[in-house]
Amino acid sequence: MSFTNEIARRRTFGIISHPDAGKTTLTEKLLLFGGAIQEAGAVKSNKIQKSATSDFMEIERQRGISVATSVLAFHYRDKKINILDTPGHKDFAEDTFRTLTAVDSVIVVIDVAKGVEEQTEKLVEVCRMRNIPIIVFINKLDREGKDAFDLLDEVEQKLGFKVVPLSFPIGMGYDFQGIYNLWRKRLRLFDEANKTRIADAMDFDDINDPTLSTHIGEQAAATLREEIELVTEVYPAFDSEAYLAGQQQPVFFGSALNNFGVQELLDCFVEIAPTPRPKSSVERLVAPEEDNFSGFVFKIHANMDPKHRDRLAFIKVVSGTFERNTPYLHVRLGKKLKFSSPNAFFADKKEIVSVSYPGDIVGLHDTGNFKIGDTLTAGEVLHFSGIPSFSPEHFRYINNADPMKAKQLAKGIDQLMDEGVAQLFTLELNGRKVIGTVGALQFEVIQYRLEHEYGAKCSYENLNVHKACWVETPDPQHPDFKEFSRVKAKFLAKDKQGQLVFLADSAFSLQMTQDKYAALEFHATSEF
Repeated sequence: MSFTNEIARRRTFGIISHPDAGKTTLTEKLLLFGGAIQEAGAVKSNKIQKSATSDFMEIERQRGISVATSVLAFHYRDKKINILDTPGHKDFAEDTFRTLTAVDSVIVVIDVAKGVEEQTEKLVEVCRMRNIPIIVFINKLDREGKDAFDLLDEVEQKLGFKVVPLSFPIGMGYDFQGIYNLWRKRLRLFDEANKTRIADAMDFDDINDPTLSTHIGEQAAATLREEIELVTEVYPAFDSEAYLAGQQQPVFFGSALNNFGVQELLDCFVEIAPTPRPKSSVERLVAPEEDNFSGFVFKIHANMDPKHRDRLAFIKVVSGTFERNTPYLHVRLGKKLKFSSPNAFFADKKEIVSVSYPGDIVGLHDTGNFKIGDTLTAGEVLHFSGIPSFSPEHFRYINNADPMKAKQLAKGIDQLMDEGVAQLFTLELNGRKVIGTVGALQFEVIQYRLEHEYGAKCSYENLNVHKACWVETPDPQHPDFKEFSRVKAKFLAKDKQGQLVFLADSAFSLQMTQDKYAALEFHATSEF
């Protein structure tokens, strides 16, 4: 198959939502319909049930939430589909924001009972900034929830969307009978005897067909006709160009847990979703069709397999082809590296791939060469932009709770910080280590992973820090910098890259310091 045909086959998308809207369950069911897995695992971690395919970290299985982005791929209707299932919990938003730099489109999952929630709004805002095409999936229709039209209004108002329903529910909760697919003019009914089984689809070119009432009942048929008429009058027709430009958002209804409405979503997705898109670099816009390879690291994951202590850097291929055993330029280090066993992920299996195309996600075994945001190319110096790094909001001293395991603790902290889970600061005054995170739950994850993956135990002490600011000085000999270094010595630290950081204990203190030392600049991110 030609290079351009391979690009046209790719669909790379992320699934985002507020926690517990059913994101990981939807990912599983997409894999199930794609034939990538034979049996879906329930996300709740009972001993009897399997755990979700995309939640491979032990702590995720225990808590029933996703704390890291999972990368999964499958083939469906001759398309290669790459899914990035992201954490919904706000404490892991940084991982999700970074992942959104690697996707070409997004599916937003909304709980029918809860509607649009806070974390959904924040994540959608990031997508809107980048004009990422979005499809909405309203989930859990087998439970009682909000009226479909009320939900569509809420999605439009809170998320600023222009929605186009492409499927519509027949009833809800106890009365839920199925879905009318407006995209295909097709009716799908729940099997009364077994609610998880889907009855065969029935085609209705004309919704006024009198036989409709024999399938769903007179009352439900009349209601459906009214609602579909209202939908076609109130909402615009689907416009592919507007969707790809991020100006129109198709909406599907369903129940991921019961496999319902998922196939309608998947069938439509493979037809309308964008193929790999060009990406901006500091130097120029890079198009997928270019001959020369380029890609960037958007995620690093240590201990994918705890038995082997392996560490993978996930690279999104932006242009050209990535080939096994071919030397590529690591732009930041300025040296060539080659990879003998690049991985692709098909459901819960890793496979070694010889060649990868734009849109694909490749896992590279890493011995410590990569940081998030690094660029690999065939030789050209490129720096892909827009991979955010946030100033932490929570700070704690980290202490070694087992003096016999100091080496393991140091290695564990080093590797977890490279993943972007948190940031490490070393105080200039006494060398004590401080961990800064975006969310408080990350401290628990770090503690758990240090113990179970590295055999090291740690404890925390609270530290009163308002904000970490990276300090830029025009001249280390400048009197302002010398005085600042002397007066604020106990608030100064170095980050993992050796850059100077000011740990301000309050907003007032930060403001006073900025006013007093006008020659210095204080930055909220390390990329200045």
